[in-house]
Amino acid sequence: MSIDTDTMIDRRRLKRRLFFWRLVALIAVIVAGVLVFSDFGEPSDEDHIARLDVANVIVENELRQTAIEGLLKNDNVKAVIVYINSPGGSTYGSERLYKSLRRVAAKKPVVAVIGTIGASGGYLPALAGDRIFAGESSITGSIGVIVQLTEFSSLLDKIGVTASAITSGELKGEPSPFKPITDAGRKNLQDMVTQTHDWFVNLVAERRPISHDEAAALANGGVLIGLSAVKVGLVDELGGLLEARTWLESEREIPSSLPLITVNYSEPKGLLEHLFQASLGKSVISERLTLDGLVSLWHLN
Repeated sequence: MSIDTDTMIDRRRLKRRLFFWRLVALIAVIVAGVLVFSDFGEPSDEDHIARLDVANVIVENELRQTAIEGLLKNDNVKAVIVYINSPGGSTYGSERLYKSLRRVAAKKPVVAVIGTIGASGGYLPALAGDRIFAGESSITGSIGVIVQLTEFSSLLDKIGVTASAITSGELKGEPSPFKPITDAGRKNLQDMVTQTHDWFVNLVAERRPISHDEAAALANGGVLIGLSAVKVGLVDELGGLLEARTWLESEREIPSSLPLITVNYSEPKGLLEHLFQASLGKSVISERLTLDGLVSLWHLN
């Protein structure tokens, strides 16, 4: 009886030891991963081509702006490839991104590669490049601006709820979800959208080898795949990263043998945040919910 008891005790001790060392090994792997991740995208002290990913919905991003300014100042960055996979976002966010990339392009070659989608405001950063590449089936175009409104006054009437507002002027409360938009309010928004749309069209005509009339005709909000975009002049060439690097070597004398280093402009995270994100994945709150103001965004309803 005592022998069986001793055996059980020894087994329990062995299990506890195994559990302890497995836990230690798991923590070591996680810490090593965090350290590797933290070093990812840090400025390199060797000549290289920088890859800047523009993904998901585009909004204002100060970390991205700072990273782009770093590319401008880093002499080891010989060229920049902007890899786009975005349906657009806030018009101003896309504008800031475009202008910062143009500052880089004034000093060193910038090439844009459109992946799955680079439409609407996602096409704006592509315009900053000296050359635009896209896949045959990449979605692009959708040149235009939109303001979307939601109004549920009829629903409020049905449930017996009223809303009122005291404003300093007739347009201050426009638009409102609590009442139909007035003619003056609609005209105000339409003027704003039209002016921004004209700015977008002028930018396309300035940056692409097409006339203003051609750019205006293309700016009807419609989308194109890469095959069609090449034919109408919105994209220069079909291809991806390989073709972009080949072009940089042949046209800008940037060796294709240079390493391609992805720029990291993500929010710095602590160990607990990394563990939390690893276990739950990306936030379930869509970036679309952060959009406000004028929007240059393409999406399927």
